[in-house]
Amino acid sequence: MIRLLDFLLALFGLIVTFPFLVLIFIIGLFDTGSPIFTQQRVGRNKKPFTLVKFRTMKVETASVASHLASAASITPLGGFLRKTKLDELPQLWNVLKGEMSLVGPRPGLFNQEELTVERDKQKVFDVRPGITGLSQVNEIDMSTPELLAKTDREMIETMNIGNYFKYIFMTVGGKGAGDRVKKQ
Repeated sequence: MIRLLDFLLALFGLIVTFPFLVLIFIIGLFDTGSPIFTQQRVGRNKKPFTLVKFRTMKVETASVASHLASAASITPLGGFLRKTKLDELPQLWNVLKGEMSLVGPRPGLFNQEELTVERDKQKVFDVRPGITGLSQVNEIDMSTPELLAKTDREMIETMNIGNYFKYIFMTVGGKGAGDRVKKQ
């Protein structure tokens, strides 16, 4: 049931937001010259997949978790996209393809070994990663791997249609600050 909802909502979301996607892409060309950001992430069953987002940091920024990147790397457009969470819109494509869910644990990077170990212990990789979830709406990010993995497990165990929509509406309503970055 959740996969069907994911597919239908992602398809609807891509159709409805298409003009905004194009506009953000064009503005992004002027901001960084490369508005689309892709990165290998850890997916369901620890299989790699390519996550797609709008670029929010300078092109030369190292490929690390956001909490390890410098705030100085975020572009002016990127700051706006992060604050409004519009940088996540291209991930609807990942949802449509079945690599992600709208709601699930945020996919980590393969070099986040501590997070991977903690998520393994909690069997978090048994489900598709998501765009949002319990950790995101409670501002728990990848800088606290053990807490994040435990919160992801709690979300998995309590997932139902009501919570699925609750986390989506909370995210759209602005709950959660997005990924933290290091202060200068």
